[in-house]
Amino acid sequence: MCRFSRFLWAGAVCLLLAFSGMQVAVADEFSGLESGQFNTIANTVSALVASGNSQAGAVIDALGKRHLFYSPAGGVFIRSGSTYVDARTGQFVQNTPADLKPVRMNNYVRQVLASANAELELLSPQDAVRLKAATQMYAQHNPVMLPAINHALALEKNSRVRLKLEQASAAIVLAQPMKTGDEASRLAAVKALGSAADLEARGVLSAVAMSDHETAEVRKAAADTVSSIDLKQRLWSILQNAFYGLSYGSVLLLAATGLAITFGVMGVINMAHGELMMIGAYTTWMVQQGIRATVLWLEPVSLLVAIPVAFCVCGLLGILIERGLIRFLYGRPLETLLATWGLSLILQQAIRSIFGPTNIAVVTPAWLSGSWMLGSVDITLNRLAIFVFAFLVLAALMLIMRKTSLGLEMRAVTQNRRMAALMGIRTPRVDALAFGLGAGLAGLAGVAVSQIDNVSPNLGQSYIIDSFMVVVFGGVGNLWGTLAAAMTLGMGGKILEPTIGAVSAKISILVLVILYIQRHPRGMFPVRGRGVES
Repeated sequence: MCRFSRFLWAGAVCLLLAFSGMQVAVADEFSGLESGQFNTIANTVSALVASGNSQAGAVIDALGKRHLFYSPAGGVFIRSGSTYVDARTGQFVQNTPADLKPVRMNNYVRQVLASANAELELLSPQDAVRLKAATQMYAQHNPVMLPAINHALALEKNSRVRLKLEQASAAIVLAQPMKTGDEASRLAAVKALGSAADLEARGVLSAVAMSDHETAEVRKAAADTVSSIDLKQRLWSILQNAFYGLSYGSVLLLAATGLAITFGVMGVINMAHGELMMIGAYTTWMVQQGIRATVLWLEPVSLLVAIPVAFCVCGLLGILIERGLIRFLYGRPLETLLATWGLSLILQQAIRSIFGPTNIAVVTPAWLSGSWMLGSVDITLNRLAIFVFAFLVLAALMLIMRKTSLGLEMRAVTQNRRMAALMGIRTPRVDALAFGLGAGLAGLAGVAVSQIDNVSPNLGQSYIIDSFMVVVFGGVGNLWGTLAAAMTLGMGGKILEPTIGAVSAKISILVLVILYIQRHPRGMFPVRGRGVES
């Protein structure tokens, strides 16, 4: 009896220990990862996310990268380089078990893992991380993500993230086949998705509108929403093209201000002005290459260094051209036009012989790369910087024209050259400096255009005709007219291009300018003065 009693006690203790061990195994969120059953592993992943354990993110990340291992003797480990850390504690393991095996994966576990990753990101304390995760789910509209999205929606306070989550949920609902009694939820999803008004939403709604499995009411709501999205997309497209037109108009403004000065002061039709732009762009490239080869730490600001260098190089070249060629042809506009046209061909060939006929790559610095969305308009930093740069140059030029003796003399020569000469102004000097200033501005235009266009020996040909149109349309020698004409032609052309094509847009703009000049021969802002009037 005594022996039997001891046997019962021993059996009870063993059962108690076994039961206790089982309780510990069940209480541990990580123990399921040691199982060979895929369902157990998948359930463990879901339980880890729901537990809020601080190690959950590291474990799920390691499982996705196949860096998660377990020992049949017990223990889950994360490989970190050549060492291992305990998955439960995050502490480095001194004596790693020799029998480690990778935690098993199959497609079901991968799906659960993707949902777990998404849920972890949706529960991040950072708004930007949650918004990025919601945006990715919206683009994927994967049904596996729906529980995670609904869970996040119940907790989300940020209005932007919440809106994107609602749109992601709506996209997932509509991407799935319709079920009986599902009409109300699908109508709500159509309404929610309509707030997105982007191509992703349009694609989902178009499929719903054309589906034979949807009710007539859902199809009609989807079709109406698609029409509304199309209208909004057209409006956003116009705004996007208007933004591109602003940057193109800014380049035209930089190029045409130089022409406005030389043509307005000297009456010279400089056909080599586009090639001066091209030299400005090549100077930018040479400055970048020189800085990269000598003072590497200046590379992030090489574009800023190129601005004064290009202005000086092109300005000095302009003075050289005026002194060596233009001054012998004053009063003979046809010969001047032919001479500068020949000069433009010489400059093109010289650049082609030195640098080759192919395009060169002017690197956009990191601080000018990237963009942000304003509604559905993609605002790129380099185009925005060109816009700001053009207005800064215009403001500086107006200060020069109004506040310096050079500007006063140039305005005097513009108004009446003979009278200015009689008043003691050295008109040849003013001519040389004015030509140099106009050439320097062309160099600045070359720096700007190097960020949005190909740099090649033919670069100037793309802008010279438009630049002359800006000068004539705005009013010869008037900077305000140049500004208005550059923006009008730049934006007008870019807005018309998607509708009627690039060539037709240019022809239309040219016809409109000709018609306007017929009625207003001196442009939008004519320069007044006795010399000009005569």
